[in-house]
Amino acid sequence: MRLQNKVAIITGVSGDGQIGQAVAQAFAKEGAKLVLVARRAEKVNARAEEVKALGTEVLAVPADLTNEAEVNRVVQQALERFGRVDVLVNLAGGLTKYKAATEHTLEDWTSELNNNLLSAFLCSRAVFEPMKASGGGRIINFARAGDPQAKMVAYNCAKAGVVALTRTFALEGRKHNIGVNAVAPGLVDTRSNVKAMQPKPEDLPRWPKREEVAAAVVFLASDEASGITGQVIEVPGRL
Repeated sequence: MRLQNKVAIITGVSGDGQIGQAVAQAFAKEGAKLVLVARRAEKVNARAEEVKALGTEVLAVPADLTNEAEVNRVVQQALERFGRVDVLVNLAGGLTKYKAATEHTLEDWTSELNNNLLSAFLCSRAVFEPMKASGGGRIINFARAGDPQAKMVAYNCAKAGVVALTRTFALEGRKHNIGVNAVAPGLVDTRSNVKAMQPKPEDLPRWPKREEVAAAVVFLASDEASGITGQVIEVPGRL
């Protein structure tokens, strides 16, 4: 098992049929102990029960990761339960504002950047000192594959910020054995994406699968990726 006894915080683990669910299950199968985080208690608890059935230890923590105090509480609870944090997967966020750039309100802009970029910053900052104290760790962020697309100005800018965040934390983490990378998926076959976009039968097989994205995250969290930091690994699907 590539993640045997590693302690991993995975954020954004709520929806059934989403990437977070696939990542949590993949980590559990590789032997990790998990701290799962999402805003809604009933959803994160449901995902936790699924993962427990795979035979690993799980702590479910409902939290708003755009709130500094709540982020610090998540990390503190992880340390109290498991004693350390080896891996952080910043998956919270996603595309929620899809409209012309000139139609984005200030609230739209702030919400999208907070959910995707601020949350990643707060969580990364919160685990950095505990990782240093324990001799290292891995932080995996989520960017996006390909060029910016229309009607996603706030999301595009948030994900560009995530890349800059990744590379900056990587520079500062080098001497502390903290590897910081990002996974950049294409349009993934999540249940919500399929429902919203209703792809043609011939198009769906080209989308990256949730399990393929999860495999990239497992690799970056493992010792196999110890020599990789500051990189953005694209999972674009079958082009």
